[in-house]
Amino acid sequence: MTIPNMLTCSRFFFAAALMALISLDFPFSKTLALVMFVIASFTDWLDGYLARNVYGVSSFGKLMDPLADKVMVTAALVGFVEIRLDYYYPDLPLVPAFLVVIIIAREFMVTGLRLLAADKGNVISAGRLGKHKTVWQIIAISVTLLGLAILQDVLPGSNAEHRTESFEFSFRWTVWILHGAACLITIASGMKYFYDHRKIITRNI
Repeated sequence: MTIPNMLTCSRFFFAAALMALISLDFPFSKTLALVMFVIASFTDWLDGYLARNVYGVSSFGKLMDPLADKVMVTAALVGFVEIRLDYYYPDLPLVPAFLVVIIIAREFMVTGLRLLAADKGNVISAGRLGKHKTVWQIIAISVTLLGLAILQDVLPGSNAEHRTESFEFSFRWTVWILHGAACLITIASGMKYFYDHRKIITRNI
C-alpha cells in the first residue's frame, strides 16, 4: 500500500477517535478533538498532494479518499447533535439534526452513484464543487470544535458564568450559519454529481 493510501485509511481511525472525544466529557477532550481533526484534515491534503505529484493517483485512492472524508465529517456532525449548550436554546442540539441528515443522505447517495459507476468499470473522483463542499465542512467543523474547546478549557475560571453566557450567544449563531452554508453547498454539489453522471443512472433504470 502506498503512503497516500495509508494516509487515507488513517482517517478512519481518526474518525473513531474524534467521535469518542466529542462524546466524552473530560478536561481538554474538545481541545484534543480539535487537534485530531486538524491533523486528519492535513492528511487529506497531504495524501492528495503525494498522489498527484509523487506516487500517482490510484483507483483505490479515488474511491477511498472521498469515503474517508465522509466518515470524518459524519463522525463529527453526529457528535455535535448530542451536545447541548447551557444558556441559549439549551433544549436544541448544537447542530440541528435535520442538517446532519441532509448531509449524510447526500453522502450515501453520491457513494451509491460511485459504486454504480465502479460496477461498470468507471471511477468517479471528487469534482471541484465537491472539494469546495469538503472545505466548507472542514471550516464549519473546525470552528465548532474551537468554540467547544474555548467553552471547556478557556472560559472556566473567575466570572466564568457571565463570560460563558456571552460567548454562547455568538457561538450558537455562528455554528448554525456555518453549518447551514455547508449544508447548502453539500446539496448543490450532490445535485451536480447526479446531473453530470445522469447517463450512468438512466442506463441502469
